[in-house]
Amino acid sequence: MLEKFPEGFLIIWNVSSDKEYVRQALKEVEYLILAEEESGGIAGFMGIQKERLEMLFLSPKERGKGIGRQLIQYGIRKYGIREVPVNEQNPQAVGFYEHLGFRTYKRTDQDEEGNPYPLLYMKLE
Repeated sequence: MLEKFPEGFLIIWNVSSDKEYVRQALKEVEYLILAEEESGGIAGFMGIQKERLEMLFLSPKERGKGIGRQLIQYGIRKYGIREVPVNEQNPQAVGFYEHLGFRTYKRTDQDEEGNPYPLLYMKLE
């Protein structure tokens, strides 16, 4: 999968600080779904493992256009997404998932790599 993405892809998308994590995660997800721009570029993508959304990234210029919502709704219908871990320090993401019907059922003080970033685990109700 990574061969499809140019080296600068993650930097352009403002995920440069998490680049290695995202590279590894892309290798490990069961499904990688891309949203294509009208011009043929990538508007966004999500990675799904079993019934869990592992990642959702949107191009900064494509945010606010409903693409994230469409990706999630597609993932719910086609792949059975029921759970998503969300960084507690990202209230915009928490609100986005709540708007789509997800509710927090668990909180941890660290992320899954052991870093001091609290995670909220949200399930679709």
